[in-house]
Amino acid sequence: MKLSNFKFKLPENLIAQYPSRNRDECRLMVVNVMDGTISHHIFKEVIDFFEDGDMMVFNNTRVFPARMHGNKEKTGAGIEVFLLRELNAENKFWDVLVEPARKIRIGNKLYFGGDAMVAEVIDNTTARGRTLRFLYDGNRDEFKDALFALGETPLPAYIKRAPEPDDAERYQCIFATEEGAVMAPAAGMHFSRELLKRLEIKGIETGFLTLHSGCGNFKEIDVEDLTKHRMDSEEMIISGDLVDQVNAAKDRESRVCAVGTSVMRALASAVCMNGHIMPYTGWTNKFIFPPYDFSVCTSMISNFHMPLSTMLMMVAAFGGYDLIMEAYHTAIKEKYSFGAYGDAMLVIRTNK
Repeated sequence: MKLSNFKFKLPENLIAQYPSRNRDECRLMVVNVMDGTISHHIFKEVIDFFEDGDMMVFNNTRVFPARMHGNKEKTGAGIEVFLLRELNAENKFWDVLVEPARKIRIGNKLYFGGDAMVAEVIDNTTARGRTLRFLYDGNRDEFKDALFALGETPLPAYIKRAPEPDDAERYQCIFATEEGAVMAPAAGMHFSRELLKRLEIKGIETGFLTLHSGCGNFKEIDVEDLTKHRMDSEEMIISGDLVDQVNAAKDRESRVCAVGTSVMRALASAVCMNGHIMPYTGWTNKFIFPPYDFSVCTSMISNFHMPLSTMLMMVAAFGGYDLIMEAYHTAIKEKYSFGAYGDAMLVIRTNK
């Protein structure tokens, strides 16, 4: 597969700028790989495609307010800093992206909220990447509270508006507990408390893993040959409890559904023998594109992704390139909404 295989014309007016009014009332396209059919539903109807004993796996990562605006010392020039991850809690070192990168050099001091927070650039990591040391007196919790109070919700660049107060809640899954993501696992954002309760009543199991989704998912691929692309590493945790749940579901031949591409990537990173998974704590840079042999999940839920994106490539690998691209063209024709705040797709590969 080549990068150009995933290029398509997406009308800008189909990129959702706001979420649906109610989480579980966006549109849902169901793609059945077994018979090649495409059908149209409301998201809350997703429960109708699962039975007692089936399982859904979610990503419980929590998005933090990663985008900060500040000024350089002396010149006062405006800068943007995008927090990626904490490198050293004691020394308050953070891995960040900066704009404009060419003007932010080692030794520069950066000011946020006037002089409420000061950081010093101590290293260059990539063209846009820097390591910052925040100069703050206080313990870790006090520092992070002060830091995050100055940040904004890190909406994707294709959302062409400033973050609003509601985004702090809506660009987040309701079950998000493990802080560390700068990109929300969008498929999980469609699940309301009412829908989760209905899953429980029907006997559909839910399980949770953690994968801290980074902005590398939005990084442009600069090679035509996909085998030469390297994903940024992301931190992930799969607990023994989830392993027991998933493996038991596999053993009883129940369906296992990955809610989102981040869940699919994590499960594929932890697979072992006979479609089972094993506990995993560490990092993954697994890049999934067609063809790929999936052995754990029988279905997946995903939003509609941007052209040329790694998330689209994963969905195409799972559902089959031709059928998924047909579904995307149908979505455009039927005016589905794309992106993190857009509509959803359920891809079903097998009845069991």
